[in-house]
Amino acid sequence: MAGTFGPMASAFNVCAIASHWRVSVQPGQDENNGNDIPDPQWLIAINAVSFVIAIVANIALLFNMARRIPFSIAQPITIVGWYISGFILVGLVAAAAYAPSVQLPRDQNEFLSQAFYYAILSAALYIIVASLMVVTVIGAYKGHYHKDFNLTMSQRTLMLQTIAYLVYLLGGAAVFAHIEDWLFLNGVWWANFTLLTIGIGDYYPHTHLGQGLLFPYAIGGIIILGLVIGSIRSLVLERGEKKIAARMVEKEREHVISQLDDEKVDKKIWLGFTSRIRFKPRSKSEYHRRGEEFRLMRKIQEHADARRKWTALIISTMSTLILWLVGAAVFFVAERDKQGLTYFEAIYFAYTSLLTIGYGDYTLVSNAGKPVFVFWSFIAIPALTILISNMGDTVVKGIRDLTIYLGELTVLPGEGSTMHKVKKGATMLKDGTLTNRLNNNDPTTTGIPTEEPSGGVFLAEENRKAGQSSNTQQAASSAHQKAITDRLGAEFEAEELDEAVAAREHGDKLAADTHLYHYLLVKEIRNVMKDVADNPDKKYSYHEWAWFLRLLGEDENNPNFHRKPSNEQERREGNREGGEGGEIQKGASGHRTAGEEKPDSSSPDPKSGGPEEQSTPWSWVGVRSPLLGETEEAEWVLERLSDRLERELKEQRLSAQREREGKRGKRREPPIMEGGSGDKASPVREAEEEEGRIRRRREGKGEKEG
Repeated sequence: MAGTFGPMASAFNVCAIASHWRVSVQPGQDENNGNDIPDPQWLIAINAVSFVIAIVANIALLFNMARRIPFSIAQPITIVGWYISGFILVGLVAAAAYAPSVQLPRDQNEFLSQAFYYAILSAALYIIVASLMVVTVIGAYKGHYHKDFNLTMSQRTLMLQTIAYLVYLLGGAAVFAHIEDWLFLNGVWWANFTLLTIGIGDYYPHTHLGQGLLFPYAIGGIIILGLVIGSIRSLVLERGEKKIAARMVEKEREHVISQLDDEKVDKKIWLGFTSRIRFKPRSKSEYHRRGEEFRLMRKIQEHADARRKWTALIISTMSTLILWLVGAAVFFVAERDKQGLTYFEAIYFAYTSLLTIGYGDYTLVSNAGKPVFVFWSFIAIPALTILISNMGDTVVKGIRDLTIYLGELTVLPGEGSTMHKVKKGATMLKDGTLTNRLNNNDPTTTGIPTEEPSGGVFLAEENRKAGQSSNTQQAASSAHQKAITDRLGAEFEAEELDEAVAAREHGDKLAADTHLYHYLLVKEIRNVMKDVADNPDKKYSYHEWAWFLRLLGEDENNPNFHRKPSNEQERREGNREGGEGGEIQKGASGHRTAGEEKPDSSSPDPKSGGPEEQSTPWSWVGVRSPLLGETEEAEWVLERLSDRLERELKEQRLSAQREREGKRGKRREPPIMEGGSGDKASPVREAEEEEGRIRRRREGKGEKEG
């Protein structure tokens, strides 16, 4: 907000300096084209001082966003500078209205100009934005968030884009005012509704030079405006969306946890007031019980996401309605004595301007109405853009789905005829399949199995590769960098496979399993790196999560790694980890897998029993669930797999060093071992086949070079 409204306040300050604050109007003359009455020299000088101080404050804020000046230095300069500029303008406005030497206006033929009202808007913006920044500083020093803001590229460039747009608008207004013989502030009024594509029509170029310059000026301004609106949309919809979504998921999760304290075999969990899901806490296997928890957490996420979308739509709708009706009320008050504008006509004018229709049958003629319209349009048009974006995720999507469904039932080609679909629905209703789906209890729709798939996690990994999304978008990196990364990864995989085969030939089964485990880690890291760039964000199935957790040293079949969701347990963990004044770590930051250091370990890995292979028991709907928090699932998995590979390679180097020194130590068994996948997916056989292909490819390359 500071990066947007700070430069806007300075632009209005320029408008307050560029023209005199009083005009004299002769009988039959419009106050828009009145004769300027010179202001006192002290008023002009103090006004210029306030502008210079505000420019220094804006530069400090800009350098802070660009990480050139520390937060502790830039923020006081910006806040104090804007406060000084704002109160100086308040004093000037008060003096101009009540001082005997000025006393604006003196008689009925004198009126306040647009510059006077621009000064009021500028002062208000300076003080309001500075006050909001004071709240930000207090929150930073109290530890509610970091003092160093990690802004995205669009957020860093928002202030530069806003400055560029305002300079472009004011510069164009000055040029066209000179060419068309307009007042400068009338040129600002024209440039505003031109670049916003409203086109009111009371001002337009008459000269050939002005008409010719309009072609590049309008195109350039619309492009810059699009950049500004895009950055604002990114700020509101993308950055704010994740925080709100995480908060709503946490609220829904706490509500569900409060319903899980009893031990019913089959119970129905309410999500909100209208939706409920069947949950079976007592399942015949640990894998299935964990799958039920995962399905419940996915339903919590889906319900919270739908609630967030509709909440955002309601908020943006109410904001747009308030801007529309309040703006119309201000226009009505400003214009009723000048042109007899009624409130309904003001609503009509504000509506056609908000939607950038701009018929031109109504316009503003008062000096008070035009500056307010310029400020109002700067806020209203982006607000409408955000409203349309929110409608695309809710109302528009519903209408589109309904249209497709009706089309398939009538004339559009679908997977089957209308009669076939009716018969299929009747059959589902008869055998109870439809009822199960409505109750969210159909395994075919939830993707949660009753048993671990035959073939173990290796087969699940194969299914994961086969079911990867076909519309995966690669990360925004050059093709050369991607080729280098893939080549290095492939070389590392080939080396690990060679080492695994060689160790197996020498009878060292543990070393073979270790190298095979490294091969699988690198292979999955390369796959997950592609998922990170997916849009929308990648959501993994339960089988995929079970495979990743197995790679990280946890087994979804082993209850020692898990605990059942409990409201009492949630409170105990919150008191233990939150501490005094602290905040419990949730999601990606709170969950620890086997092998990660932690202060309190209570569940040893049955394979090793050592302190390094311990993991805090957790639940898919608990505070340590990796599905919680703002971190995307692919990023969470990529970070954990990379850390695991780094620790494994470090352990491998230490083991080799101990062997060279003649020391013996117990080698840890990897979580993925030969024979752990049954007959359907032998990792050693896969390693031999892959190693053979790489060897043949290298031999063929050598013969070709020879």
